Amino acid sequence: MGWLDRLLGRAKKATGDMTGDESRRREGQHQEAEGMAEDRADAAERQAQEAREQAAEHRAERDTP
Repeated sequence: MGWLDRLLGRAKKATGDMTGDESRRREGQHQEAEGMAEDRADAAERQAQEAREQAAEHRAERDTP
């Protein structure tokens, strides 16, 4: 749920900015970055699965007499 981490991270950053709490702001930055990394990993996994499915289709067509 990278989108949720991104959203919560932004909220924490904003809270840290408004209150002057640097540790809260830093925590928000890290949580937002974590969410972005999760989203990128999910996208890469989907792309890899699509590539595996295409390879399987080609293999099936190749092996069909």
